[in-house]
Amino acid sequence: MMKIEQYGWNTSWQEKVTTSGAPGRVTLEHKNLYRVVTEQGEWLCSLSGKYRYQYSGIQFPCVGDWVMVEQMPGEARGIIHQVLPRISQFSRKEAGETANIQLIAVNIDFVFLTMSLNNDFNIRRLERYLLAAWDSGANPIIVLTKKDQCSDIEPFLCQVKKIAVGVPVHAVSAHTGEGIETLHTHLSGSKTGALLGSSGVGKSSLINALSGSEQMAVQDIREDDSKGRHTTSHREMVLLPEGGLMIDTPGMREFQLGDYSEGIETGFRDVEELTSSCRFRDCVHRDEPGCRVQEALQTGELDPGRYQSYLKLTRELAHMERKSNAAAQKAARAKWKQVTKDSRKRSMKKR
Repeated sequence: MMKIEQYGWNTSWQEKVTTSGAPGRVTLEHKNLYRVVTEQGEWLCSLSGKYRYQYSGIQFPCVGDWVMVEQMPGEARGIIHQVLPRISQFSRKEAGETANIQLIAVNIDFVFLTMSLNNDFNIRRLERYLLAAWDSGANPIIVLTKKDQCSDIEPFLCQVKKIAVGVPVHAVSAHTGEGIETLHTHLSGSKTGALLGSSGVGKSSLINALSGSEQMAVQDIREDDSKGRHTTSHREMVLLPEGGLMIDTPGMREFQLGDYSEGIETGFRDVEELTSSCRFRDCVHRDEPGCRVQEALQTGELDPGRYQSYLKLTRELAHMERKSNAAAQKAARAKWKQVTKDSRKRSMKKR
């Protein structure tokens, strides 16, 4: 028996329930199967036929979801009948030309954006992570790992603070334990966090340090380029001994953007304010008179690399929006084509 409240269950979640069954939280996702923690223990669960017929894609359960489960008689197995409405979700666009969105973690209070203090540090990649974090509904926290291997962290901190105003930044070492206790404080009161970052930044090592045991397998990084090997191949939620929960995720070297229009307004607020302060509303920020962007670039107020990153990300968002609209129009055409086809079949039968 376990206290489901340790996993974050409260009256707010209870109010979202619309079907019978036992409430549970998804802690691990297999192919078509889910490990769900309930008050009666851990059950291996599958979706009901009705749910699978009615929903698809990101409406299917994800690690962090609260679900309503019917236990199979005499077994530690169950059937999922409802996924409760989410309060937050961190996602990215699937790789390739598709416009589909892939969920990484849901119902999280904090997104711990991890980056190592070595040659793999990439401020432009961190901007992408922040963009998705601001749009997820969770609060971002930046964690700079492997502090014990860095002789001078100030240059890294300076870069991070320029692009993440107001975001907590922690430099930690899973090896020595420095800074780990600070991360614990964010998760008090059964809060849920998710670790996001590239392979080799030490996410699994952080889980082990937070839990005080070897919960996750770890591997050394490649010495020649500081890049990591994929140790974690799935998403998994871990209940920490001191309270709170942490979701470990596979490394993400490629991070394609979804629809993060709100995120870019927050993550690039400094650039957005400059673009809105130009003399002319239709300024394209090249050689127009009274352009605040060009002025800021010339005086050093705006970093050229950050501005180029802003332009690149806004172009990606515009491209993603066009693809999403095209996909939606294609799906609508297919739907009405099928409706017309079915209608003709019914008319033929009546004759």
